[in-house]
Amino acid sequence: ASATPEDGDKKPIGRGRLTLDPNRHACQWDGKIVRLTVTDIERSVAFYDRVFGWDKAIDAREHQGEPGLEDAPEKFYGGVVYQTPQGTLFGLPPVGSQPFRSDVTGLDHVSFAVGSRADLDDAARGLEEAGITHGEVIELADAGLAILSFQDPDDVNLELTAPLS
Repeated sequence: ASATPEDGDKKPIGRGRLTLDPNRHACQWDGKIVRLTVTDIERSVAFYDRVFGWDKAIDAREHQGEPGLEDAPEKFYGGVVYQTPQGTLFGLPPVGSQPFRSDVTGLDHVSFAVGSRADLDDAARGLEEAGITHGEVIELADAGLAILSFQDPDDVNLELTAPLS
């Protein structure tokens, strides 16, 4: 017979960053950084500044053009790391050589939560005013949320989500 954990016990996985709650069969990710490889740092910074306006935690663009930069994590690859309001670091290392493809193994999209459906509608208007192509707000009733999708300059699929209730 297998042991049953007490209510609230969680088993750490992967150095404690991912925890499995055996009572709910759900995972919680305490992510600290997300990095999206980009092909043109200036174009990407202009886009992310315009769309999100996050503070830059690290701006290592002064290293652009230095030999071996693509192998220099200590120089943040000459990229930018943003600090999101939720505390996650969002990095843009400019070491990509081709546009993003969601049909290749790896990342499909990155999603950011907003507070309400009204916030999604406001975001759609803001994207429109900024000249950024986006989809319609779509309600996914079975998931209990609404989504708004758009692409960054490297064609990475970005999504804003809001609860339906």
